[in-house]
Amino acid sequence: MSQEFLPADRSSLLGTAREAIAASLEGRPPRWPAYGPALEEALGAFVTLHKRSPAGRRLLRGCIGRMSAEQPLYATVRDMAKAAAFDDPRFPPLIDSELDRIDIEISVLSPFEPCSPDDVVPGKHGVLLTRGFRSGVFLPQVASEQGWDRVELLEQLCVKAGLESGAYTSPGAKLYRFTATVFREPGEQDSFPTR
Repeated sequence: MSQEFLPADRSSLLGTAREAIAASLEGRPPRWPAYGPALEEALGAFVTLHKRSPAGRRLLRGCIGRMSAEQPLYATVRDMAKAAAFDDPRFPPLIDSELDRIDIEISVLSPFEPCSPDDVVPGKHGVLLTRGFRSGVFLPQVASEQGWDRVELLEQLCVKAGLESGAYTSPGAKLYRFTATVFREPGEQDSFPTR
């Protein structure tokens, strides 16, 4: 089931993410907003950074998250924002001149539930595939953004996990689905409900 957040909570999370990045870039102590009780809950979250191109397209600039957490949501968002900006191995660390062209997206995750490939609805569910020491995860919005159907989503998940085609049906493979509540600057919200 997707988590509901008040507008003030969504604003606090987005402000926390931006402040974590800005304070790191500027080498100053961060100034955190006030946090409501909903943000004290320990929930998994991903922070995704998109860079606006001159043509107005949103280009991925970083995405890192935790599938579960042992700390309050606001602290997870704070840590993942810095990690997405400076530690995503696919991109160089963010520099000061990029900050004004970065849009922040936060995905707060529901608990994971084991599922079969047929239980995955692209655009509604995120998916996690594990086998041995390998794993791959896609947030619910990725399939819609890429135009993938269920099979394409699961095959791309195998690629991301470094596994062979069709590995999601192989012995020892475990597939999980989840939903997310997504916040974007300048304040748009999407929910990807469980059912």
